[in-house]
Amino acid sequence: MIDSDRLLAIVREAGRIAHSRWPGAGHALASWDKTPGNPVSDADLAVDRFLKRELLQLLPSAAWLSEETADDKARTGSGLIWLVDPIDGTRDFVAGRSGWAVSVALVSAGRPLIGMLAAPARGEEWLAVAGQGATLNGAPIQASTRAQFAGARVPTVSLPKEDADLVAVEQPNSIALRIAMVADNRADLVATLRWGFEWDIAAATLIAREAGAQVSDAFGRPLDYNKHDPRDFGVLVCSPAIHAAAVERLSQRAKALR
Repeated sequence: MIDSDRLLAIVREAGRIAHSRWPGAGHALASWDKTPGNPVSDADLAVDRFLKRELLQLLPSAAWLSEETADDKARTGSGLIWLVDPIDGTRDFVAGRSGWAVSVALVSAGRPLIGMLAAPARGEEWLAVAGQGATLNGAPIQASTRAQFAGARVPTVSLPKEDADLVAVEQPNSIALRIAMVADNRADLVATLRWGFEWDIAAATLIAREAGAQVSDAFGRPLDYNKHDPRDFGVLVCSPAIHAAAVERLSQRAKALR
């Protein structure tokens, strides 16, 4: 049995390490682009090292997959794996904006078992355990129950003309935080139409599902984790009552872009 209090303490400390280097709190930060438009910072690497050491000590039987660690495909032979994004939303992090979070998930047999997000710049701490619901700062949360697709709140900077019937709300750079906004009813719909990595969404999708949201890829199919290629095309998280309408709205675009 995993020590849940120790796990919570580890993720909190990872958030503290990140926040101690966050420019938004006045700290100096070294950052660079891994590839054009894909930033990383010394904080990402420091948090990654800390989490890898502490989480593998906590559960030595688990494998490891992180955005900032080389992918060892031997992980696919393990029934347990940590999926980690040490700082999801690095663009906001390096710019001194608050839309970033430490994301940690424990996956068992291809399904998230525990998901945690630490967003200290926003004063938010999210936790979900499969079958036990989800919390924000220790209080139970309930996902959006919106029944009408038109008017659905979407975290985005702007909406294309074909989605003018939707409503734009705050968009943190972190996809995990955008998904979490559906989990606590600050948004009704989050959808991406691109290839994305498991570590970006594993914790947040469990939080959303445990809060009552429906979760799938862009085509409405279930998400699997610890795949040989740790990517899915798109993620769709929304109120269950508008999921079918969201898939219908997105399906042709998804087919064209895939």
